[in-house]
Amino acid sequence: AATKLASAEKLMYFCTDQLGLEQDFEQKQMPDGKLPVDGFLLCVDVSRGMNRNFDEQLKFVSNLYNQLAKTKKPVVVVLTKCDEGVERYIRDAHAFALGKKNLQVVETSARSNVNVELAFSTLVQLVDKSRGKAKIIPYFEALKQQSQQIAAAKDKYEWLVSRIVKSHHEVWANVSRKMQPAPEYQDYVYLEGTLKAKKLFLQHVQRLKQEHIERRRKLYLAKLPQALDALVPDLDEIDHLSRAKAEKLLEAKPDFLKWFVVLEETPWDATSHVDAADSERIPFDLLETPAAEQLYEAHLEKLRDERKRAEMRRAFRENLESSPFVTPGKPWEEARSFIMNEDFYLWLEESVYMDIYGKHQKQLIDKAKEDFQELLLEYSELFYELELDAKPSKEKMGVIQEVLGEEQRFKALQKL
Repeated sequence: AATKLASAEKLMYFCTDQLGLEQDFEQKQMPDGKLPVDGFLLCVDVSRGMNRNFDEQLKFVSNLYNQLAKTKKPVVVVLTKCDEGVERYIRDAHAFALGKKNLQVVETSARSNVNVELAFSTLVQLVDKSRGKAKIIPYFEALKQQSQQIAAAKDKYEWLVSRIVKSHHEVWANVSRKMQPAPEYQDYVYLEGTLKAKKLFLQHVQRLKQEHIERRRKLYLAKLPQALDALVPDLDEIDHLSRAKAEKLLEAKPDFLKWFVVLEETPWDATSHVDAADSERIPFDLLETPAAEQLYEAHLEKLRDERKRAEMRRAFRENLESSPFVTPGKPWEEARSFIMNEDFYLWLEESVYMDIYGKHQKQLIDKAKEDFQELLLEYSELFYELELDAKPSKEKMGVIQEVLGEEQRFKALQKL
């Protein structure tokens, strides 16, 4: 309760970053000699202390206040640790202040940095009446305002970081120097300190790295089906192999290193390979991941499906060749009704059926033309009387049709 203090060699603190790291900051000391004291902050801890009786504590505070009152200097009662405050203790402390000439009370939390500045500004106003009266804000209202202020400052700071930091290779020392002039950086550091600012920077860098790795992963997974098509296109080679044996088979392929790279350290996304210049090839350990396993199973399924489809195409062609209902020139719409109940039907797309059917029809028509020409040669005597390019009379055509009409080779082409 002295009104003069000796200040020799006492260090001045300006921010929380200095605590424990004094040597990293500019060393500024308080002025030498005696300092006059203009007022007092009377601090009352309202948290639940171990083996501490609050009533006894309040007696001590009351005795201390009696000493301070003798100095005739202004006093502000500051309730500390309100973030862990006990409601009864806070109520009793307010009652104490009310009984001592209606003292001003400010509820604070140093850890949350709530109302700390208000405590000092309230005392300053009592010392210097010209400054205007400070508005006392209850702890929880001040905490809400503080949280909103910090949230807004954090949003702006994160926006600044995302605008400046585009690569996961950036380091804090360089980036913090770039950001220092920006008000978004200054406001957040003032409220939360450099350590939290650095933590948010590191989180952003980590996100950038994860996004980079994810892009790489997607590129590798997109390339994996091509690699499998190139190295193991034959179902018979891999159909009954275990995963381990299939991987051994891949490694033995002559073009294996064109598609894959085997890393000394794994997993690939935790090594320097994520930033390697030669990162076009797929890391071989990627095959152990669930996504790659699904693609391998999809490759097997595709080969099995292709084999089944080839079998169905073959069965369809054989069915066309043996069917007495498929004649030269018969439209697909008519022929379809004869095969709809067969096992192979619905395995293939309509366009595939039509393509195979079209090729089969061409063969039938070509064969029918050849057969018809043979038929004409066999009955060439019917045409001896006709001159070259002569048009047969109706009577002659009647004779020709009467002779040839019952021949299958004539009937087949007649339908066309």
